Amino acid sequence: MLQINALRYSIGERCLFDDLTLTVDRPDKVGLIGINGSGKTTLLRMIAGLLVPDEGTITAPKNYRINYLPQDPVFPEDQRIIDYIFDSDLPVIKTLKKYESTLEELHVHPNNEALSRELISLQEAIDRLDGWDLESQIKSVITKLNIPNIKTPVSQLSGGQKKRVALAAAILRPSDLLILDEPTNHLDDTTIQWLEDYLKSYTKSLLLVTHDRYFLDRVTNRIVELDHGQLYSYLGNYSTFVEKKAERLELADSLEQKRKNLYRKELAWMRTGARARSTKQKARIDRFHEIENQSFVTDNPEVDLLTGYRRMGKKTIELEHVSMGFDDTLLFEDFSVLFQPNDRVGIIGPNGTGKTTLLNLITGQLEPKSGTIEIGPTIKIGYYSQHFPEPDTSMTLIDYIRETAEYVTTENGDRVTATVMLERFLFDKSTHYSPIEKLSGGEKRRLFLLKILMESPNVLMLDEPTNDLDIDTLKALEDYLDDFVGLVIVVSHDRYFLDRVCRRLFIMQAHSTQIKVLTGNYSDIIEQHGYEAITGLDLVKTDSTKSNTNDTYKADSTSKVSSAAVTEGENQSRKLTFNEKRELEGLDGRIDALEKKLDELEQTLQENQSNYSLLEESMREKEDVETQLLEAMERLEYLSTLRS
Repeated sequence: MLQINALRYSIGERCLFDDLTLTVDRPDKVGLIGINGSGKTTLLRMIAGLLVPDEGTITAPKNYRINYLPQDPVFPEDQRIIDYIFDSDLPVIKTLKKYESTLEELHVHPNNEALSRELISLQEAIDRLDGWDLESQIKSVITKLNIPNIKTPVSQLSGGQKKRVALAAAILRPSDLLILDEPTNHLDDTTIQWLEDYLKSYTKSLLLVTHDRYFLDRVTNRIVELDHGQLYSYLGNYSTFVEKKAERLELADSLEQKRKNLYRKELAWMRTGARARSTKQKARIDRFHEIENQSFVTDNPEVDLLTGYRRMGKKTIELEHVSMGFDDTLLFEDFSVLFQPNDRVGIIGPNGTGKTTLLNLITGQLEPKSGTIEIGPTIKIGYYSQHFPEPDTSMTLIDYIRETAEYVTTENGDRVTATVMLERFLFDKSTHYSPIEKLSGGEKRRLFLLKILMESPNVLMLDEPTNDLDIDTLKALEDYLDDFVGLVIVVSHDRYFLDRVCRRLFIMQAHSTQIKVLTGNYSDIIEQHGYEAITGLDLVKTDSTKSNTNDTYKADSTSKVSSAAVTEGENQSRKLTFNEKRELEGLDGRIDALEKKLDELEQTLQENQSNYSLLEESMREKEDVETQLLEAMERLEYLSTLRS
């Protein structure tokens, strides 16, 4: 058990938290959430021993091991992957590292007897240390995380590859507490699914920060919220947290109203000229000051995404027979699409398949190898990129925003100033003339998002927006996109965000240069086409995997199925009526006709991806036919159980 007692920490004049207390026990899988800048990463670094609190203690049993995955891992110069992953003082890890190195040398010098003897000696040592399970686990994790040859220098890796190497090291080194700060960043969907399953079966304590609400739902059994410098703990996953937090805020609001009413009464008494002539009066005066200084946090501040309006003409963005690649590597080819004015498109696929490249082609930062890209004359693109231009950190927040615009004009003609917009984005007025360098990484991303929206775009292109934005900002962004008058194109691995925002997906796959276009959000497509439609891989291999996949990705059904089903015993209590016999005889033909109609509609959807009005009409008809088919099949099952 790790215990945190009365922690206090300040950065300059700003107190991040005060009197913070938390206990993490062995069965706990804790999700830590809070708005950017609230101190989540600071708290993780303190628990990991990388920061010292101003006050308070963090205690744990003797030999208690903590492994920590930071958001942006730093690697020693010229270190190889094998050296980083096996960097541990544990004898079993040291022995496994020596075994892997000797094995590599023996492949190069197969006739070296000294190396052969050393390998046998190391195998015996691994036997004594009972290390073969760990060795097998290491190889499995390295494979699942798509880590390159372990002798590769880390300096040669991309940012995403470095994050996966650091993740592998964190989960492989034996520990009592595993701390993960945004572990899903830079991971593709298949790898996130694997990591979910891995952590669900993890037997030690887990503390993680993530924006991925599906991930929190499936991995954690406890949510801890850092809010106004205090921790609030909720038993259960993220869905349970949402319900229980609403109850807490409702109670806090009630208590705050009672406090204000009592304060008004005591204030009236004080104004009558109360004097502390007696012990009773003195106690009442003390109670007045206690009530005056007390308050209950009744709600979180909320990001309010209000932005400008820009008219969009009929011509939007059209790609015709576009192909793109680098050197001899072709990423995608012969891709044509016409974006509609109110399109909501998600782009998904493994790392390296060209998702960001496609966005850069549309924005004109890259030229295609072949094909054409036409942008309508009224189009104004706001591009929220993964690697946003690093601002001059000596600039103040207000100057950074005013570089783009002094104000924005809303759809109804109102003008909203840069100062007001900063406040709506949770930047307190007292910080507006502070330098950007004082912001946390997440706060800088939120500021960058505001800068993009101040441009009043009518096309929003978001490249991995969920990587560094907190959950509250993401919820506000999702609500904003509901009402955004324009086109939205999103690259994301966040399944919740894709479900919430998108109405069709562009699917890019490592084994194909063709971009697949399917109508629906993430869960819709999993439900209709199976997991293979998303990844090209059939993950449903065992009953347990099948159950988990269905639980994970089953979309909310709007089908109204027949409620006439009864138990077998009840069915056998009566016979089919004449009308039911006639209905049963016609059901097979009706089902065949409905299935044929579904096939025709699916073909229509595939062939008319650029005709948005036809797509919407066909989707509505398809949903209606699916409902009819489900009702017919349930009716067939019910009537078939009755006696004829």
